[in-house]
Amino acid sequence: MATSSQFSPQTVPRIAVYSGTFDPFTLGHEDVVRRAAGLFDQLIIAVAVAHHKKTLFSLAERVRQVEQAVLGMAQPERIKVLPFDGLIMDFCGQQQATAVVRGVRNLTDFDYEAQMAAMNRKLRPNVETVFLLPDAPLQCISSTLVREISKLGGDVSQMVNPVVATALKVAHSAALKGG
Repeated sequence: MATSSQFSPQTVPRIAVYSGTFDPFTLGHEDVVRRAAGLFDQLIIAVAVAHHKKTLFSLAERVRQVEQAVLGMAQPERIKVLPFDGLIMDFCGQQQATAVVRGVRNLTDFDYEAQMAAMNRKLRPNVETVFLLPDAPLQCISSTLVREISKLGGDVSQMVNPVVATALKVAHSAALKGG
């Protein structure tokens, strides 16, 4: 027989972390954030330092772009944007997160993410990995393709938030001017 304490309201908030370099933050990322924010009490968007990549935008610029992009979402108070460096599982421990959210666009993403999830489970068994698919029309969008299209003067307005589109234009026009 179940006791009433088994069905009492949860006292520990369910915190999830969604990490990435977000260079730039795309509408696909926004869609994953929107979905994840509905599943957890708090979602922390962890913007990675990205030692292994040459990013177009600095860490501070990427954090600011993500913050601005999520402002218009329902319940933005449940979403925090923080920079991070190091292992995502260590960051999850520091933030008392119980889940990592990963966006998966296709089977290639899934293969890589499944391997990462298995390794993360070895590092921190109490943190679950949750895979979310972005909305179908957004699944073709990747930060790499957005940067390339923008660099070549293409229109990325259907792929990124207006704030990010403006930042891309500014970055690429500065690069063309040699600055």
